[in-house]
Amino acid sequence: MADIEGSFVTDIYVKHRSFENFSSGQRSDAVLAEQTGRALRLLAAPGLACPQEWRLVLDSVRRDLQEGGEFSMSPYIAEEMARIQDGDLPRYLFHRYRYDIWPRKQHLDKAPPYLQIEPVSYCNYRCVFCYQIDRGYFRKNAANMGYMDPGLFREILEEATGKVEFLSLASRGEPLLHPRFPELMAATRGRFLGLKINTNAAALDENKARAILESGVGTLVFSADAAKPEMYKKLRVGGDLSRVLRNIENFHAIKEKEYSGSRIITRVSGVHVSDEQSIDEMKAFWGALVDQVTFVSYNPWENIYSAPVNDISSPCSDLWRRMFIWWDGIVNPCDSDYQSRLSVGRWSGSIESIWTGQPYTSLRTRHSSGARTHSEPCCRCSVV
Repeated sequence: MADIEGSFVTDIYVKHRSFENFSSGQRSDAVLAEQTGRALRLLAAPGLACPQEWRLVLDSVRRDLQEGGEFSMSPYIAEEMARIQDGDLPRYLFHRYRYDIWPRKQHLDKAPPYLQIEPVSYCNYRCVFCYQIDRGYFRKNAANMGYMDPGLFREILEEATGKVEFLSLASRGEPLLHPRFPELMAATRGRFLGLKINTNAAALDENKARAILESGVGTLVFSADAAKPEMYKKLRVGGDLSRVLRNIENFHAIKEKEYSGSRIITRVSGVHVSDEQSIDEMKAFWGALVDQVTFVSYNPWENIYSAPVNDISSPCSDLWRRMFIWWDGIVNPCDSDYQSRLSVGRWSGSIESIWTGQPYTSLRTRHSSGARTHSEPCCRCSVV
């Protein structure tokens, strides 16, 4: 990021807690208190309906919320909870605990707490902080570039249903570029409590907006880093702020007019790389169109293969937290390794067989034994 004056470089990057200056249209303190109280009431109710194997986890959640333990509420967790029915809240809290706490303890379950599916590897932008600037790898006609087959997408969703509750549809590319995007969205209905899409919104038209609003998506994240055209263009190379603004305005209008009962959370989230970016400007510019505005901390993944080897020995918690499935079925343990040098195999139809298989196990053992520096590009990465 040397070409961006005033950029921030993080020595150690805590990916799952990377929000900066999180801002909501609601009173965050009030929502936080309300949802904490709601969780405590439901978890203390006699005859709580949940599987037996959840009970120890839910007891830990209740105790931690009461006494200030490991599991804690945050404004964005509280707002996610607010859109979930009482009957689904124990399920949400069980899987949220799996995501937040178990990876810190290197506790391995049969399925990952989080699944990230890549519908498309192509992108229409070349953001300066993104690995898409590697033009040698992200070439239009390269064999490693493409779109996920809808049949494979449905197969992954069916296998994940009931095992994983938190998923993202995004990774190296822009998901809205998929030529059968509405079909993918239809396949997500009624499946997950925490399904998210990340999009730059440049390709967000009315048909795709309706497909999202009729789908199982719970959070729609618009990736935008600035409120001024010059800064936006500087960071999101190939992008046009006026076009993105118009598309998000149209989405907001469709949502308010045609889907007024929708509980989808909308968020503008930018990568914080420069002192020139202002969260106050972001809130003033985007705040009337979305529920939340935030920055995320910058992680220098765009140069992961050329970065100097570091001395970070702490294991990467993503090895116990996330699984990434690329468009062609290649399964990877992280998205910093965008060239899949650490690939743990190809989609086999079973999440459990991959997640608990030998390639994943060997990489986890290396990290947990202090030998992270023996893996490439882990030895150059700052994510813990």
